[in-house]
Amino acid sequence: MRNLSRIREKKGLKKGIILLSGGIDSTVTLYLAKKYGYKLVALIFDYGQKHRKEIIHAQRIAFLNRLEYYLIRLNLGWVKSSLVSKKREIPLNRDLNSSIVPSTYVAGRNIIFLSYAVSLAETKGASDIFIGAHTQDYSGYPDCRPQFLSKFEEAINLGIVHPSIKITAPLIDKDKKEIIKLGLKLGVPFHLTWSCYKGKDRPCLKCDSCRFRINAFKELGLVDPLLTKRVRKRWKRK
Repeated sequence: MRNLSRIREKKGLKKGIILLSGGIDSTVTLYLAKKYGYKLVALIFDYGQKHRKEIIHAQRIAFLNRLEYYLIRLNLGWVKSSLVSKKREIPLNRDLNSSIVPSTYVAGRNIIFLSYAVSLAETKGASDIFIGAHTQDYSGYPDCRPQFLSKFEEAINLGIVHPSIKITAPLIDKDKKEIIKLGLKLGVPFHLTWSCYKGKDRPCLKCDSCRFRINAFKELGLVDPLLTKRVRKRWKRK
């Protein structure tokens, strides 16, 4: 598995596949990969989320960066995650330091996503698959841990014709504050990203994803661009 220091070693044009959710982490990963010369193809997934907001934002970011992208529609009807199941509510104001796996965990999600990416990478001749996993994902989402990503990389290269694909997680050692700080240097359009699990007209400010995002901007002495007065006025007009 490659981290940030490993991709710095490679200069020149390379092909890569990126898992693009429309959120902060995958978008910063996209801009970082571009900085180091990767020509990217994006994979965007519709896996039955309760809203399409993040899909729309992912498509906008792909369009802005003139990326070829594939929108993959999956039927995960058996999944009990609160992100998918109509019978479960998305948790609000949860203890962010809890080691308990949250109900927003989607069983095997990254395994499924990365498997699609492997097929696309082998077909396109891409050397790297980019994923925006980071330190704050570790406790709640086991398929974001570096140990998993390293072992998955080993496994896929045992099952493809040209065993040279790397799983690249350049943010793996960073938290949300550090990721946003890096994104600011890269010129990431954070106002085009979406993080809220609720997916309504405005962020709910109470789900895990909203709180991690808002807290990180605050720690940097900044206001999340989705919460600026200009954006709030636009919401009020709606």
